[in-house]
Amino acid sequence: MTPLAILLALCAAACFALGAALQQRAARREPPHNTFDPRLFMRLLRRPTWLLGKLPDITGTVLQAVALRYGPLTLVQPLLISGMFLAIPLEAALDRRRPHPRDVIAVTSCVIGLGAFLIVARPRPGVPEPSVMAWVGVGLASGLVVVICLALAHRATSALRGTLLGVATGIFYSGVAVLLKAFTGRVFADPFSALTDWHLYALILVGLGGVMLNQNAFQNGPLAAPLTAITLVDPVASVVIGVTAFHETLSISGLRLLIEVPAVLAMIFGIWLASTRPGGRGGGGEKPGPDPDV
Repeated sequence: MTPLAILLALCAAACFALGAALQQRAARREPPHNTFDPRLFMRLLRRPTWLLGKLPDITGTVLQAVALRYGPLTLVQPLLISGMFLAIPLEAALDRRRPHPRDVIAVTSCVIGLGAFLIVARPRPGVPEPSVMAWVGVGLASGLVVVICLALAHRATSALRGTLLGVATGIFYSGVAVLLKAFTGRVFADPFSALTDWHLYALILVGLGGVMLNQNAFQNGPLAAPLTAITLVDPVASVVIGVTAFHETLSISGLRLLIEVPAVLAMIFGIWLASTRPGGRGGGGEKPGPDPDV
């Protein structure tokens, strides 16, 4: 494991956690909007809290890009889950309350499960660029999962809707990571030709879609529900894409399975716990303080 990639990924995770807490606080104060409704995005652009939350987001993306330059997807993306430890208490501090015990248990279960899987699986790098057929396969599979999640979320409410939208957002963000890894390699090789490369424009479209969907997810239920889904699905999907498209390798045989299987079950338990927590948009019935952006 590359120490520099690990350090950069952990710093990116902290930045994403701060950005998520600030953006969720702003999005929760807006009236509910339909999925991908551009009016929500336009309203959030007028909120200082949301704009402030984008600063650590941008910083985290830059750190993530450099980390992906020196480490495989199967290493960097799972490390981003460490930001969940910071995001939940940050949300509680902004709302002037204590973190809900159920949220803490859900986050801890996911972090421990994914952390154990990452350590035992020992991810190793593969090829720098997937084949054309691999890109097509990634796009079709990712699109199918997103469509299913959006269809189910249309009839769901509160934390379950937030979780389903969070899963879809996690798929978008895994796509961002995959495109970012391929594009970053091209930037380092030839910065000028990278500006006309298709990866850049696909990255912009997928990133914008992820940001818009993320705000819809943040509007539903407490932060733990969508954030747990996003932070879990993003690295899991990235690991799958890293192994299948980038031909990165994981150790998933023999006695290692005795740890890896319980680790996966711990992650599943954590996301279920977060998605079934009772409580409305205020996070278990707590009402946020006066709106600082109005």
